[in-house]
Amino acid sequence: MPTEAELYAQRLEKRERLLQRADAYPARVRRTHTAAEAHAAFAEAGEAEGAVAVTVVGRVTAQRVMGKAAFLDVRDGTGHVQLHFRRDRLADTFEDLPLVDLGDFLEATGTMFRTRTGEVTVAVESWRVITKALRPPPEKWHGLTDVEARYRQRYLDLMANERSREIARTRIAVVAALRRFFVDRGFLEVETPVLQDQAGGAAARPFVTHHNALDRDFFLRISLELHLKRLLIGGMEKVFEIGRVFRNEGVSTRHNPEFTLLESYEAYADYEDVAAMVEEMVAYVALEVLGASHVAYGEEVIHLAAPFARTTYRRALQEQCGFDYRDYPTTQALRGLAQERGLEVAPGASWATVLDQLMSTFVEPKLVQPTFVFDYPTELSPLAKRKVDDEGAVERFELFVRGFEVANAYSELNDPVDQRARMQEQAQKRAEGDDEVELADEDFLLALEHGMPPAGGLGIGIDRLVQLMTGEHSLREVILFPAMRERAREDGATDG
Repeated sequence: MPTEAELYAQRLEKRERLLQRADAYPARVRRTHTAAEAHAAFAEAGEAEGAVAVTVVGRVTAQRVMGKAAFLDVRDGTGHVQLHFRRDRLADTFEDLPLVDLGDFLEATGTMFRTRTGEVTVAVESWRVITKALRPPPEKWHGLTDVEARYRQRYLDLMANERSREIARTRIAVVAALRRFFVDRGFLEVETPVLQDQAGGAAARPFVTHHNALDRDFFLRISLELHLKRLLIGGMEKVFEIGRVFRNEGVSTRHNPEFTLLESYEAYADYEDVAAMVEEMVAYVALEVLGASHVAYGEEVIHLAAPFARTTYRRALQEQCGFDYRDYPTTQALRGLAQERGLEVAPGASWATVLDQLMSTFVEPKLVQPTFVFDYPTELSPLAKRKVDDEGAVERFELFVRGFEVANAYSELNDPVDQRARMQEQAQKRAEGDDEVELADEDFLLALEHGMPPAGGLGIGIDRLVQLMTGEHSLREVILFPAMRERAREDGATDG
């Protein structure tokens, strides 16, 4: 069997021979029909042989040469079509077929017919190579099965695996449906800065970058929140944004350091209003994208139609973990409980961080069907409004499905004095060693002092919503280019 280097050399030699005949990389093609359109036109013509003339283009995915005739399959973005080449029909160009390899792109003109085996086919009258591929596609087009290779070389994965193409199309459909949903409800889509003075709006480690012209450091945003709230202050009552955010955290099947977030803010709404909107939104997206209000997940069926189950943060821990967090008011006490439950707690972790670790370990994995968890401890939610009847909790919910968070929402805190005090508390926790806390943002606090109306805010992880709609287990399946660790070489070193 030829080596990879030998195969590459053979394709280079074929490229040179093609270039002696014509341009193997022309700037323009003359497609009249996509593969799907060609099939549809043939069906509309009653499958009359020779009645439909087409020019199709696509990548070669199969070759069968049989002396005086050959069959090639080509695929474009809509599907595949078979091409039939005959020596007596193509004169001298039939002799060029040995220069064509799997992975090359062809343009072919001819009329449609159906073969004896029932395959809709183009009887080729003229053809040309429009891109000569120097490397072969994944072996035999049976699918690229090495998971790491699929993520590192997504273009090969998309070539070989229909499932990967389906997921990519589903993601696009989910984003489009979300956009329609919010626009139809009167929200304005806006854009806010990626480079920020302070990476606020969430408790996460940010990435830092340097601006040469200004000679200063900026943070890549970890949230969309604080700038969208500035727009509420400015008088825009319903706003949303779909954008990339960046968090300097671990890489796993459930986390990626950059991900797509949708955030919306609506003046004069509270978290109950937002919860009702989320129930409607999830069902709407499911129907738009899947045509159904349920999705299979292993042996389970996830039901996405309203109403969703509801519980509170305190009750969920009591029922699933057997303790009341209010019985453990100090970091030391809660840390001791966590260690009794077998959790490893970072030395500088705050009370809120330890509690969140307990919740994510013992409760969240059990929330398979859509479940709202309401009323979070104040320490976990520095940007949410306190509950009137419970000073230890805030008006916040998270929506969990299949054991992971899909949406997060608040009745937004709009008291600038309370907000400043909470941000100062967060700053003290950072000074004590917890680097995953909310950063103080003086410019936002200044804006808040000008008055922000009562509002309901929402954050939706697009990647996790796509996971839900596709039934995928790994976040990397729904992100076209996930972050990857450096690849280990045989000499023990690493490369990108």
